[in-house]
Amino acid sequence: MNSEKYSNLYKKEKLKIDAKLKKILSTRKPHSLYEPGHYILEGEGKRLRPILVLFSAKAVGGKFSQAYNAALSVEMMHNFTLVHDDIMDNADKRRGRLTLHKKYDVSTAILVGDSLLSIAYEYLLKDAKSERSHKIIDTFNDGLIKVCEGQSLDKEFELKKVVTLSEYLVMIKKKTAALAEMCCRIGALIGNGSDEEIEVLANFGSKIGIAFQIQDDLLDIAGTEAELGKVIGGDLVEGKKTFLFLKALEKANSNQKKKLNRVIINKGIKHSEIDEYKKLYEKLGVITDAQKEIVKYSKSAIKGLEKLTNVEDKEIFTWLANSLIKRNK
Repeated sequence: MNSEKYSNLYKKEKLKIDAKLKKILSTRKPHSLYEPGHYILEGEGKRLRPILVLFSAKAVGGKFSQAYNAALSVEMMHNFTLVHDDIMDNADKRRGRLTLHKKYDVSTAILVGDSLLSIAYEYLLKDAKSERSHKIIDTFNDGLIKVCEGQSLDKEFELKKVVTLSEYLVMIKKKTAALAEMCCRIGALIGNGSDEEIEVLANFGSKIGIAFQIQDDLLDIAGTEAELGKVIGGDLVEGKKTFLFLKALEKANSNQKKKLNRVIINKGIKHSEIDEYKKLYEKLGVITDAQKEIVKYSKSAIKGLEKLTNVEDKEIFTWLANSLIKRNK
């Protein structure tokens, strides 16, 4: 596999997406709405979702040029969810910078999120011009609905004393995996893929989305603040029921469970306690468990690519899956 070639292709297309995103709001008025919107779109992200759209279009015989507007659309929709999530979580930082509601105010952030979603539809329609346009729009809508359902479940979990790992997986399948699946479906539809090709790529998106979220959970405790651009252990501080936390509860003895349950009862821990809980995670082996789960879903995503006919396209997605599970931010 030519990893350098695929890495360079990713970087090249990411730079194009970054440049196009910076132009979207540059001439729109009023500035009170679009300057904060521009601030969000120029934030350094991986641009995974637009890349999935482009690579999926190519994998079924289409061209990147057919799908750039749709790629921008899904990135705007993604940023809409981030802006609103940050408000709900009262997060201070995103990608190493102040969140929108902290830099400006909550009202501005809500309105910017709404405008990003509206403009996302505007851009999606530019590429949804074939006889499959209704399917493309339906796919986008379905992804958006599932993301909202997933976020609702996530907030619901904050109030529930008992959440199972199976419930957690349902939540991330909606909140994270559904968006990656949506991107692959849209790209394959725009590229005029067959029904089988669309399902193969949608399955890849779903599986890699699950792996991506568990990796996020893992990096929150095992990463570094310099790499992530946010405080390590934030999920524990906020009392979030992540894969690692729920797995720890499953494996803990009675004394360890009491300690873990304090996170739920107190709705989070102090920053000074993060290292203590990280050591407990290490003792229970849940960091290793998370790593194994990430590899399991990634391998399943890659295995499903066997039905694609083009060897290079299989390799591109395989490289992408492997890159995601090795990331440090």
